Amino acid sequence: MEKIFKNYGKRIAAIQDNQDVLTYDELFQYAAQLNHSIGKRCLVFQLCSNTVASLIGYVSFHLNDIVPLLLAEKIDKELFQSLIEIYHPQYIWASCRAENKTAGFEKVFEIKDYALYKTNLKPYPLNDELALLLTTSGSTGSPKLVRQSYKNIHSNTESIVSYLEITKDELPITTLPMNYTYGLSIINSHLYVGATVLLTDRTLMDKDFWKFFKENSATSFGGVPYTYEMLNRLRFFQMDLPSLRTMTQAGGKLLPDLHKKYAEYAKEHNKKFIVMYGQTEATARMAYLPADKSLEKYGSMGIAIPGGIFKLLDTNNQEINEPEVAGELVYQGDNVTLGYAECGNDLIKGDERNGILHTGDIAKRDKDGYYYIVGRLKRFLKIFGNRVNLDEAERIIKGQFAVKECACTGRDDKMSIFVVEPNQVQLSEIRNFISAKTKLNISAFEVKEIEQIPKNDSGKILYKDLEGMI
Repeated sequence: MEKIFKNYGKRIAAIQDNQDVLTYDELFQYAAQLNHSIGKRCLVFQLCSNTVASLIGYVSFHLNDIVPLLLAEKIDKELFQSLIEIYHPQYIWASCRAENKTAGFEKVFEIKDYALYKTNLKPYPLNDELALLLTTSGSTGSPKLVRQSYKNIHSNTESIVSYLEITKDELPITTLPMNYTYGLSIINSHLYVGATVLLTDRTLMDKDFWKFFKENSATSFGGVPYTYEMLNRLRFFQMDLPSLRTMTQAGGKLLPDLHKKYAEYAKEHNKKFIVMYGQTEATARMAYLPADKSLEKYGSMGIAIPGGIFKLLDTNNQEINEPEVAGELVYQGDNVTLGYAECGNDLIKGDERNGILHTGDIAKRDKDGYYYIVGRLKRFLKIFGNRVNLDEAERIIKGQFAVKECACTGRDDKMSIFVVEPNQVQLSEIRNFISAKTKLNISAFEVKEIEQIPKNDSGKILYKDLEGMI
């Protein structure tokens, strides 16, 4: 099994915003100590934070063939319990602050502010190639997980290092959660080359984030569209950040005008702005727009990463070779994951995709071979970089509230919820509920009462008509 982490000795692997510093030697020593308490290949649930202790856990599991499911530290308690019942982890690696989620389990090991808890649950068998589990559209409570292999992680990490030209001299600062595929890929690719990761859970709105950034001369950060929208409002373009060399963007399509604005800024200040495209189902990244094309091709997701291939299919599954013709985007590469898991018995499954991923996105290709996303086949939105399944949102709203009908649609970073006859339910209650359930800011949701949901003759909802009401 190919491992992506190497011991770079006394080089610093990570600096946390509480000034906790970790060398590669120390990282590997702690990883060995943690592994000694587990002793064998098994499934572990990890509640993630951007901290040294959380990083130790993740690296230890990867090095020692232990399969982690990475989850947000603030995951809904009921969802966490449900996942435990479905997948039967043998251990939980969590902050000592998460006592409400680990109560009743035996603490067997502790490092810094994290502890290992034993569950004594009967384990499900694991496929030999299975390396990592990540959630997909699970922000609304789905138990569906993406199964990633060691080959997936290794190939995608090498590709990212190659096209971003990452070296040991980089100091990326975390702006995304470790359990999010994009945030994790930043950690993987920089530790792979012996760089130093600056760990913080502080947001861009926090002045201490920028203090930590400047004190440690951060060289790069990544963000979803919402990140760059917020930076624009924070007068980012007037900031003095001499150490910053590279900005990356993924997690949804950035508005073309904003893409152009950052590309112009990067060109004027001798920095790189690189837009990328990816999905958890492809480990992390599938495409990137080279920095020197960022302004010329603004609005584009770019070209396939090294080792990857794109093609477009029409409605008859025939390949489209002409430029400027839209079709379903299909990707092929070693980073295409094994498939999904929806129950414990799925963890033994092998490769169900054979390196081919139907992305569910509609794209076109220009005459120079650069791709542009123009729509989606599947019913989900990306809200602040988190994928939210619209059908699932409808289901849980109808399950919670006495509404006659409910339909959800919208655009990235904004979900519109239409309800018919809410029966004395306050629309604000629905808005607060979906915000709490998804753990996303309430500003991402709007709820409207209408007389009827538009449908066709066969009773299917006409979402296009609803979009016209937004």
